Amino acid sequence: MKAFKLVRSHFHVPKGGPLRTKKLTGVVNLNAISYHSFTESRLDPQSSEWREKALPKLIKLTPLLKNLDLINGKLVNLHDKCTVNDEFLLQSMHTFKSIATAFLGYDSMKQALSTESTPCLSVDKPLYMETFTLNSLKKVCDILDVSAQQRKLVRLAICPQVTQHQIWTGALEEILNQLRFEMSVNDYGCIMAQQIVVNCLKFLDDFMSYDPESTSWMRLTLKKDANLPPSAKWEDFLEMINDLMICLKNEEGFFFYVKKLETMKEGLSQIKDVLVDKNIGYKEVRHQQSLVQKKLTKSLGHSSKCLFTLLLYYLYGSIRDIELDICCWFSEGDVGNKCYLCVGKILISDEEKMLRHELKKLDRALRVIKFVYEMAEMKEIVELQGHVWWLGCENRSLVYRGHEFFIHGISL
Repeated sequence: MKAFKLVRSHFHVPKGGPLRTKKLTGVVNLNAISYHSFTESRLDPQSSEWREKALPKLIKLTPLLKNLDLINGKLVNLHDKCTVNDEFLLQSMHTFKSIATAFLGYDSMKQALSTESTPCLSVDKPLYMETFTLNSLKKVCDILDVSAQQRKLVRLAICPQVTQHQIWTGALEEILNQLRFEMSVNDYGCIMAQQIVVNCLKFLDDFMSYDPESTSWMRLTLKKDANLPPSAKWEDFLEMINDLMICLKNEEGFFFYVKKLETMKEGLSQIKDVLVDKNIGYKEVRHQQSLVQKKLTKSLGHSSKCLFTLLLYYLYGSIRDIELDICCWFSEGDVGNKCYLCVGKILISDEEKMLRHELKKLDRALRVIKFVYEMAEMKEIVELQGHVWWLGCENRSLVYRGHEFFIHGISL
């Protein structure tokens, strides 16, 4: 019996002739994948002997990692959304992902893309065959193979939308609220850090909220009052963020928030001289808010993680980057202009909650890719597909928020 047979029809390919891959960049060398303590890693991952030894390893790791997943590089319990600070489990998760991805392999991807109706399938190496994070506009453009000229169009179209004042302040507030929640559930004892978070949220709330009983927000010009304190600036907020990062820099459980605050500092440093004060009058407030948008639009480029965070918040109110395990695409026919972009995740278990969690991730990835594709005004017709693998499951497909997803098993 053939030692390895991946479930057929992993990627849905319509009828109509052979397929070819579109030009791919950033190909990953599967032989360079780290397998940690997996002793069989010296064997060729495409050999039947390697696969026969790899599958029991995956089966053994599955119950150990149940209900866990990698989110922004940290191990998270999907039931309570709390970070799991366990180095052994984290390494085990990386081992599982590495082995599972190599288990699919380049030759296996060829089989996965083939169907009975389209046996003649030419597939180049995949774009990504290891876990990676979708965290910048540049990375999305790289996946879509967007030209330099189109990238300018993308940035010009996206920046004015995602740098609006309410999006900017909303993203900051979301980060701080999530951090405050993590501090409470983890019983974090640093009073100074907790107070800084409270002060930062108050800073944003004072500027964004209006008292309906007050007429200050209706004032067109600056209120002249010698007793009023000097107008605050975004520089004051930036100083609080710097102090907060100092408090948290050695706290492993808050690594994600330190990195995310560091990301947002890119934008804060550009607007630090902009006033944040309702008492300066309605017209001046609107002018200062417009300055925030203009300065951010001018300074945040394609590689900016700050810009991408704003885009994620703009699209679906989230500030968390998106992790994917597999991403590849191909086109229909030698002269056809219809492409198929496939993004995938490898699951630890088949629990419905885990599946919903991963489908939500894939849906976000597809939506942000589609958004950039539309902004780039690309001529090619692209069909987006989401794919999920886990051990021993049966093939099936489902529709989630308008996207079709294909579920496959990993087996000998």
